[in-house]
Amino acid sequence: MLFLITVAVLLASAQAKFYTDCGSPLASIEKIEVSGCNDDAKECVLRRNTNVTISIEFTPSKDIDSLVTEVHGVIMNLPVPFPLPQPNACQDTGLKCPLKAGTKVSYKATLPVLKSYPKVKVDVKWELKTEEDEDVVCILLSSRIN
Repeated sequence: MLFLITVAVLLASAQAKFYTDCGSPLASIEKIEVSGCNDDAKECVLRRNTNVTISIEFTPSKDIDSLVTEVHGVIMNLPVPFPLPQPNACQDTGLKCPLKAGTKVSYKATLPVLKSYPKVKVDVKWELKTEEDEDVVCILLSSRIN
């Protein structure tokens, strides 16, 4: 019995990813990549004074006119907004709005990791929202600022 529990724990940890879907009711997520983070990593290391690029491939389940990007660092359950150089998710990200339901699209954005950020473990909540404040994509990235 102990052997089966050990195998189950090892399999679960081997399949652990650095991200989870925190609620993407209007899209199915196909693929997520973060620069400098391996697919099999349990957390991403975000180096201060660098830029981090995130790529998300997803298929919206309904037509979407426009999207806004919101990024928060969640430390001890407290969301702290990260300032973005361009919050319009339909500009300079590879997305061409309006988005058509059932058509796979690719979003790519860069976030500066400022030197002033503290060295801390943080979950990064990356959301793409409609004008009505509905989540299309919500990803929670397990990260550590170094």
